[in-house]
Amino acid sequence: MAEESYRNRPDWDLRPWLLAGLGAVAGLIIHFILGDGPFYSNPPGALKTASVAFVGSLAVLIAFTLERERWQWSVIFSFVAALAIGLILYWNGAPDQWSGGDGWRVVCIFLSVAIAAPLFQAARDQGARRFPYVDVHDHALTNVVIWCAGWAFVGIVFLLTLLLSELFALIKITLIKDLLDENWFIRVLMGASFGAAIGILREQDRIVRVLQRVIVAVLSVLAPVLGAGLLLFLLSLPFTGLSALWDATKATTPILLSCVIGAVILANAVIGNGEEQESRFPPLRYGAMALGLAMLPLAVIAAISTGLRIGQYGFTPDRLWALVFVIVACAFGLAYLVSLVRGRHSWATYLRPANLNLAFGLCALALFLALPILSFNAISTRDQVARLESGKIMPEKFDWAALRYDFGEPGKAAVDRLARSQTLAIAKAAKTALATENRWDLAERQTNAVRAERVRRTIRVVPEQVGLPEGLIESLNLSANDEASYALSYRRGERSAVLIGQNCRDCPLNVQVARLDEKGVWTSNRDGVLAVEHVEKVKPGAPLSASIEVREVKRRQAFLDGKPVGDVFE
Repeated sequence: MAEESYRNRPDWDLRPWLLAGLGAVAGLIIHFILGDGPFYSNPPGALKTASVAFVGSLAVLIAFTLERERWQWSVIFSFVAALAIGLILYWNGAPDQWSGGDGWRVVCIFLSVAIAAPLFQAARDQGARRFPYVDVHDHALTNVVIWCAGWAFVGIVFLLTLLLSELFALIKITLIKDLLDENWFIRVLMGASFGAAIGILREQDRIVRVLQRVIVAVLSVLAPVLGAGLLLFLLSLPFTGLSALWDATKATTPILLSCVIGAVILANAVIGNGEEQESRFPPLRYGAMALGLAMLPLAVIAAISTGLRIGQYGFTPDRLWALVFVIVACAFGLAYLVSLVRGRHSWATYLRPANLNLAFGLCALALFLALPILSFNAISTRDQVARLESGKIMPEKFDWAALRYDFGEPGKAAVDRLARSQTLAIAKAAKTALATENRWDLAERQTNAVRAERVRRTIRVVPEQVGLPEGLIESLNLSANDEASYALSYRRGERSAVLIGQNCRDCPLNVQVARLDEKGVWTSNRDGVLAVEHVEKVKPGAPLSASIEVREVKRRQAFLDGKPVGDVFE
C-alpha cells in the first residue's frame, strides 16, 4: 500500500528535460561565481564557496525531491536545506583556511540534509507529518541508487563527448574539442547530464526497483560473513587481551567504527523495509542477528580506545569528533541489541521503528554539530594549554604545530598569549611557533629539536668533546632510531663540521657536512646525504668507537679553458 502511494503516479515525461535544464543553469551560475581561472591557482573564498554550495545543493535537492503533487513543498524544503548548507560553509571560512575538524562540520550538515531528505519525501507523500518506515526506507535507498547511477551517467556522457570530439577532429571540425577546453561548457554539461540522469531514473521506477533489489540481495549475502567474523573477533579478545588492539595500530577506533557501519548496512539489507522484504533464509537471518549482537561490544571497545587516547594526550578536535562517532555507534549498538533481546527471531519488528528514531536523532545531532554553537577547537585549546601550563607536558614535547595550525582561531590566540608567558621555555617555544609560515616547517623543526636533544646527549665529538653551538645538531638529518650512533668532527669556533653516522645497527655509514653561513645559521647537505661506499665491513656503532679524523686530500680533475669538466679522479 505504501508503495502505491507514490510509485504508481502518472508519468511525468517533462521531468528529465526540466531537471536537465535546471542542472545546466546551476552549472552556468556556478561558473560565473567561480570564474574561468584555474581552481588551484585561485581557490575560492568563504563567500564563493558558500554560494557554490547553495546553488549546487538547491539544484540537487530539487531534482531529488520534486514531484508535481505538492511541488511547493519540495521547493521550500530544498531552499531551506541549501541555505543551511551555504551558511555553514560561509561560517567555516575559505576551505584553504580550514583548521582541524572543520571538515567534519561540513560533513555533518550534508549528512543532516541527506537524512532529512527521505524523511521529507515520506511526509510529502503522506501530505502530513507522518513518516511510514516503508516509505522512508525506500526513499533513502532510492536516493542512494540514483545518486550513484547519476554520476555514472555523467561519466558516460563525458566519455561519449570526448569520443565525438576526436571523431570530428579527424575531419578538421574542432568545435566540440574546443568546447571541452572551456570551463563553462564542462560545468554546464556536468549539471545538465546529472539532472537528466536523475529525471530519467525517477521516471523509470521499475528499473530503479530492480537495481535496488539486486544491491540489497548482494549486500544481504555478505551479512553472515561479516557477522561470523565479528563474533569470532569478539570471542578471541579474552585470549589476546585488549592491549593487542593498541599495539597493532593507532587506527583502532576507525577500524572498529567502520565495522559498526558495515554491520548496520548489512543487517538492514537482510531485514528490508517490511516483513514482505525480510529474508527468511536462515543463514542470512542469523547473520543479521550476529551483526546486531556484535555492534555494541565493538562500539564499547572503540570508546575505551578513544578514552585512553584522550586520557594520555588530552583533547584535540579530531579526538572530540571521534568521541561523537563513538557515542553514535554506541546508540546504534544499544538499539540493535535491545531489539534483538526483545524480539529474538522477530527482532526486525522492533528494529524498524528504532531505525526511524535513530534517523531523527542522528539528523538533529548532525545539524547541531554543524552549527556554530559548540567549538571543539576552543575546548581542545583550553585542555591542551592547561596540560602545558600545569607541567603535565614539557614545552619541547608539546605539539605546537597542532595548536598553532589545527585548532583554528582559539589555537592561534593561545599561542600568541603563551608567547608572553612568564615561563621562559613556554614563551620561547610559542615565539618559534609564531615565526613559522606553515605547520609542516614547525612540525619538522620540533621533531628535529627532539631528535637533536637525544643525539646531543650521546654524540661523540672529535678530536675532543666540546660544547656544540646552537643550531648545529638541529641542521643535520638525524634518525629517531634508538640504535643510531653518530660522531662529529668539530673544533670550537670552526665554521664547519662533519657528521659520520649510522641510522641503525646494520645501516651503512653516511656523511653530512654542516656549515655556518653569513647570517650565523647552520645549514647542511641533509637532503643529499653522502653515502660511504669504500667501507666494506663496519661493526655496529662504529662512529662511537672508531678512530675518526678529517684530512685534506688532493684530487685530479680535467679542465677545459680553465673550467673543470667531468668527475674528480685519482
